[in-house]
Amino acid sequence: MRRRQITIKHPIHTSADQLSTMNSMLSSTQQRTICSQLGRVKLQLLYKASIHGFTGAAFHERCDTRSPTVSVGYNNSGYVFGGYTKQPFTKSGNYVHDDQAFLFTFSGEKLLKYPVTGPAYAVYMDPNSGPYFGGALVLVNGNQAVVYSSPGNYYNFNAAEMHGNNLNLTECEVYQVEGKPWRTIIWESEKRKELIESIKTYKPIVNSVPQVRVLLIGPVGAGKSSFFNSINSVFRGHVTSQAIAGSSTTSLTTQFRTYSMKAGREGKPLPIILCDTMGLEESTGAGLDIDDIISILKGHLPDRYQFNPSAPLHSEAHGYHKSPGIKDKVHCVAYVIDLEEKLDAIRRKINLMGIPQLILFTKVDEACPLVKEDMRNVYKSSYIKEMEVSARLGVPLSCVIPVKNYSEELELDLNCDILLLSAVIQMLRFADNYFDEIINSPYQDN
Repeated sequence: MRRRQITIKHPIHTSADQLSTMNSMLSSTQQRTICSQLGRVKLQLLYKASIHGFTGAAFHERCDTRSPTVSVGYNNSGYVFGGYTKQPFTKSGNYVHDDQAFLFTFSGEKLLKYPVTGPAYAVYMDPNSGPYFGGALVLVNGNQAVVYSSPGNYYNFNAAEMHGNNLNLTECEVYQVEGKPWRTIIWESEKRKELIESIKTYKPIVNSVPQVRVLLIGPVGAGKSSFFNSINSVFRGHVTSQAIAGSSTTSLTTQFRTYSMKAGREGKPLPIILCDTMGLEESTGAGLDIDDIISILKGHLPDRYQFNPSAPLHSEAHGYHKSPGIKDKVHCVAYVIDLEEKLDAIRRKINLMGIPQLILFTKVDEACPLVKEDMRNVYKSSYIKEMEVSARLGVPLSCVIPVKNYSEELELDLNCDILLLSAVIQMLRFADNYFDEIINSPYQDN
């Protein structure tokens, strides 16, 4: 393709004072507008052509291996325009795939966005140019303070709208996009050991309760059985699959199961029992009955009780616990959900019983590409935070715990382990809240 080039020489000043006082040309309003497209992030200025040089070498020296980035060009007609890519810049001379890349320009305070149309050619890694978006827009083209513009080459835009057909750059800046986590977590092996030890040494504050009982409730396929298998895997040291789990339109769990786990094959039982139930289904006469849930919460259901969606448990059924103690009751409820289910009716009933509730938000890697790339991005993902899970179910955001169950993996992953163990810690803390209420109640059970 032919490139329209205009050569303009700029004096380059790279004094220490300038490097230490590098200021952004993007206004705070413009930065907020760009960040609103990318989530809970901030922009960190990496490269400023008027200081570092209008050359490919200067750009690559400052920006290579950094990602994601926002590149911005400015001209003397007042246009502010550029592009975003999640891919790190290199000098490879190859195109790289990026289905999230886009070009943009400001029209007043409004951001006009032009998504990539050819993701396989989203960004070209040219050693002799600055940011190079497909064949459509190049900033600092050919080691010069100019723009190359060719709408239609993997991005569609109107050139007059984008930069007013003024291809002379007065400035070029590149910013790294840095996530601001909405929850702080330590992703280190020592933290994993600390969490495991905290769980192993936990003791319920009520002497008559040897193990905390947590009920897992959720729709079919959300990952209740997989959550137990995942926790069990962490303590076994390898991926296991004791509870039946998989993908199906109807519940694979047909019995009420209480799963106790050990700290290793020959270890002591852990102080928590996960109670697995039949999945919730929308159709009448299918899935777990709400009356059965109430019976579970009160401690009436025996282990391996066979669910019958058309007829809830009654007090004369075989194995029915007529006089359950505190140790038999549920001390915490965890809603295991993925993306769309609502559990309002169940929550209202459980609220009346004073049982603490939290939400396990599973399949977070499927919900957000940023998290799929790196599990450590889970608390940087505004998409995960703003899924409105807490608002839909009427619980504080502090009660929402993102997790990634083991499903297809053969080996454990440190980051997945830390999320799973953190969820168990929250369950134990919530159970303590329940026990505090029992201890302080004038109507104590035994």
